[in-house]
Amino acid sequence: MSQQLINQYLAEIDRLRKFSGLSNEQVIRRAFGRLLESWASSEKLVFLEEYPVETTMKTTVRPDGTVLHDIRVPHGYWEAKDTKDDLDEEIRKKFARGYPQDNIIFENSEIAVLIQNRQEVTRASMTDTAGLLRLVSLFFRYERPEIAEFRKAVEKFKADLPTVLEALRQRIDTAYRENAAFRAEAARFLETCKETINPTLGEADVREMLIQHILTEEIFTHVFNEGDFHHENNIAKELYALEGKFFTGAVKRETLKGLEPYYAAIRANAAQITSHSEKQTFLKVIYENFYKVYDKKKADRLGVVYTPNEIVKFMIEGADWLCEKHFGRNLIDEHVEILDPATGTGTFICELLEYFRGNPRKLAHKYKNELHANEVAILPYYVANLNIEATYAAITGQFAEYPNLCFVDTLDNVEGLGIRAGHQHELFGAMSEENVERVRRQNKRKISVIIGNPPYNANQQNENENNKNREYKRVDELIKSSYIRLSTAQKTKVYDMYARFFRWASDRMHDDGVLAFVTNNSFVNSRTFDGFRKAVAEEFHEIYVVDLKGNARTSGEQRRKEGGNVFDDQIRVGVAISFFVKRKKKHGCVIRYDAVRDYAKSDDKRTFLSATPLSRRTFTIVTPDKNGNWIDLAENDWESFIPVADKRTKTAKTAGQERAIFRLFSLGVVTARDEWVYDHDQDRLAGKVGVTYRYLRIREGPLGGTI
Repeated sequence: MSQQLINQYLAEIDRLRKFSGLSNEQVIRRAFGRLLESWASSEKLVFLEEYPVETTMKTTVRPDGTVLHDIRVPHGYWEAKDTKDDLDEEIRKKFARGYPQDNIIFENSEIAVLIQNRQEVTRASMTDTAGLLRLVSLFFRYERPEIAEFRKAVEKFKADLPTVLEALRQRIDTAYRENAAFRAEAARFLETCKETINPTLGEADVREMLIQHILTEEIFTHVFNEGDFHHENNIAKELYALEGKFFTGAVKRETLKGLEPYYAAIRANAAQITSHSEKQTFLKVIYENFYKVYDKKKADRLGVVYTPNEIVKFMIEGADWLCEKHFGRNLIDEHVEILDPATGTGTFICELLEYFRGNPRKLAHKYKNELHANEVAILPYYVANLNIEATYAAITGQFAEYPNLCFVDTLDNVEGLGIRAGHQHELFGAMSEENVERVRRQNKRKISVIIGNPPYNANQQNENENNKNREYKRVDELIKSSYIRLSTAQKTKVYDMYARFFRWASDRMHDDGVLAFVTNNSFVNSRTFDGFRKAVAEEFHEIYVVDLKGNARTSGEQRRKEGGNVFDDQIRVGVAISFFVKRKKKHGCVIRYDAVRDYAKSDDKRTFLSATPLSRRTFTIVTPDKNGNWIDLAENDWESFIPVADKRTKTAKTAGQERAIFRLFSLGVVTARDEWVYDHDQDRLAGKVGVTYRYLRIREGPLGGTI
């Protein structure tokens, strides 16, 4: 792969020189930039042009290219010069201006020089294939001391976290047994949580919230230098009150000592980052890594994945255009209430603030009154709160508390459904009086735009995973009366989390409004979602779907056609961005569909989005068939044939209702234990069945009945 990239670069340089007749920096420097960008992508690094770098002289320079790690710490730099320049003299001048000297390539399309740790490591002619390959390989092989320490610290964190968690849980157990003040505070806290987040919460959930709160204090303090945040935030105050009853001073220091290398590595890397937006990205990466080590099952269930900026910007610009097109208003205008129902780390709200930065007066009003967000997990709630408030401060130059972030499970917050009809409901919030008031305030608003990235988790692949989604009674009832009622397919997967969010949002939104989600793309053509497709075509006036494919659960040629995932393979399901426009006085629905090309890589898909906004995109108009199919429509007379068997014939009460050849049918032998009672090897099967039989005999009840 590396040799291939070098060959492609040399071929491109040759073409540029022949066609342009020139060899100056402006004409040919991008070829080397593309070489570095492609190589960086293969190493899961990020390449940015003209990225601002703060020097040791407290000035800012912008190398032609900067390669960054996923935690946004620089890996190395590239500076292009003209072929007529004295390269060594240009290097001297750049260093005099404070250019970094830890890992940087200087080149003038004839000679390339690699400097590492203030020393020239190698130089090569740009036509020397072997020499250039060695130079670029050394550039990418370089590892900053902070990054090396960070990687070691992450591994140590993975190894030490179980021990620290066990110690923390033992401290909490002791506090429950022996500390009356803690026990009383914990009981009060639990009752509030049960009333306000959801009634299924128990003591174990309170323990986990407390543990996450304790473990992440160091991270927040040293990334944003916001030590006060953890003490001033309305939710954090409640958890601090609980923590203060048992976990302070030497006890706290001794328990967390095992994680100090991890915290130290975060502090060292955070100190390298001066840009607020890069601090946001750094914090999100830390958050994702933390959560996946701390609780992998919950990370999967909650969809702990950072949404790429290309997706976020595309969705915001698309929603803005649709609001203007259909309602004559923009997102920033008054009385356009916006809600992110699963905000995670606050990415969509932060990007909306950036989108509004050109109108300070309207921005201040929107931030204070009409920009709403919900989050149900304590750790991302903290990250979102910090990100949103810090983004607003960076844009306006002044700090203001973000008053519309609610700590609440959106799918349990059903009292606001139907608000579009004009009536109001109240739902308590979570954990503090201030949060209660925030949720009540949100539920009284007529939401015009719902935008975000809800969790994708459908159902576990294997019962042994013990990682099922919980039920949401009211939302599931609404799904049953709409998506399932209209479906002729197997029903269970319509309770996928993203389908629940679609159902909740459709009912929560104002009679006129826009719903924009990035989700699993199975609703586009899955038979399970035929009822969903029929329902949304009845409920909405316009639907736009941009299918990004990327389903890793297919195989063979179809898997190759799906291409890479736009989330950089952090998830295995296909992805689609969809916009649903509701207009009260309009009838009928126009469905528009666009899809990324087959075989596209992750980067190609992000470019596909950023290159053309929704307003200028060419869509195919979809005409659903009678079964609710949108794409891959087939013309055939299959349904005119007499079925061999069907459910209606089986359940027919009177003669004449039959429409199938056979009345009775069944699944045959159903063990519900295929893993235990089937095998390719007879001896291995006998062993498995024997183990199962002995297990059941051991568990026999007193009257001989097995459990």
